[in-house]
Amino acid sequence: MEFEVVPVVDDGLGNTAWLVALGDGRALAVDASRDLRAVRSAAGRRGLSIAFVADTHLHADFVTGAVDLAAGGARVLASAAGGRLFPHVGLRDGDEVDLGGLTLRALGTPGHTDEHLSFLLLDGSRPLGVFTGSSLIVGAAARTDLVDPDRTEELARAQWRSLQRLVTLPDEVLVWPTHGPGSFCSAPPGAARSSSIGGEKVGNALVNAGSEDAFVSAALLAGLGAYSAYFRHLGEVNRRGPRPVPSVPALAALTADQVAAAVEVGAVLVDVRPVEAFAAGHIPGAVSIPLRGAFATWLGWTTHPGTPLVFVRDAEQDAEEIVWQALKIGFEQLAGELDSGMPAWRSAGLPVSSTSLLSAAILNGRTVIDVRQRSEYVAGHIPEASNVELGQLAEGAMPQVAAGAVVMCGHGERAMTAASLLERGGQPGVAVVVGGPEDWASAAGRAPAVSS
Repeated sequence: MEFEVVPVVDDGLGNTAWLVALGDGRALAVDASRDLRAVRSAAGRRGLSIAFVADTHLHADFVTGAVDLAAGGARVLASAAGGRLFPHVGLRDGDEVDLGGLTLRALGTPGHTDEHLSFLLLDGSRPLGVFTGSSLIVGAAARTDLVDPDRTEELARAQWRSLQRLVTLPDEVLVWPTHGPGSFCSAPPGAARSSSIGGEKVGNALVNAGSEDAFVSAALLAGLGAYSAYFRHLGEVNRRGPRPVPSVPALAALTADQVAAAVEVGAVLVDVRPVEAFAAGHIPGAVSIPLRGAFATWLGWTTHPGTPLVFVRDAEQDAEEIVWQALKIGFEQLAGELDSGMPAWRSAGLPVSSTSLLSAAILNGRTVIDVRQRSEYVAGHIPEASNVELGQLAEGAMPQVAAGAVVMCGHGERAMTAASLLERGGQPGVAVVVGGPEDWASAAGRAPAVSS
């Protein structure tokens, strides 16, 4: 039977949703997020209606789009063990669903979560490919510490057994994982979005760890890094089922005085403007999170889903993009935005702060705080720079910084977020480096130091 598998990539979260054209005008969507714009656009361009939506597991990094697709008539396919509280077809290991010419078979692959399923796509008895979700991913396997850190090793052992089961499939079977480069669920940087069983048998070091113990102690547990704070509650949101979002809500336009009043009673200001604009002038206490692909990740790490959020943007920035990125991680307390942006705030005569920007070439003698992930820092950093991850700052690990200290990351966006958090925590005056270790190395004519 003719079919087409279309990757729909969310570069910001490092994930891929998969759209399967079933050959009869209908489609299957696998692991689609609540922000369905790209999935629906891909389906619309092909004249497809989405008849099925399958979730491989209770996602921790995005809100499922299954509820919204079900509202449009799609059947939801998911693990019976997931305890979901919204209508779905509960599947167990070995269960099959007739898609109308093609068949989807559920394979129990616990590890990333207890109820994780992979979905094998078959044409008759011939396996075509397998949607592996967060089990087997290209060059790796997804982390096992999100359900409960105390169960990390137990779930890692389950993950090993799941990998070994998957690689018994024929070598030509394609591998369509959800997590990929940029995901905090341990996908390696630079990896492809899809692969094959044969390719993973040859090129995946975790598949070839040699033994369960080797996989657990060396290949997986040693490599887990920090993850965004919102991951800790989103699985339960997806189990209960998010509220449908039939159309994107508009951000309420707030006057400068209304914004000030909202902040007074606990709202958090999120300034989504570019680094240079925030540096030139911002509302004191605002959190800088430049609007880009990774916006949702850092919004989820630096604010709380129950806290009202007020946004500041430039006129050319898309308010709808802000809203969708917030909604796809379960942030729904969107109180509004500053009407007409910073010009309105300045016109009201309210206080404005600024942040100094520095070139990476002029850092000699300054205290440098590198806010990148530990793995990035270890790969190469400026000599004498200390490492405090941005996520640590967001969760309250506020070091006392010396006068004249600067923060840096790879380009400047995370560094500006860090500087805004330090200012919000009572430590204003921290400068931001525009650039990263590579820029410093280029200016200094040397390579960045590499940590041992």
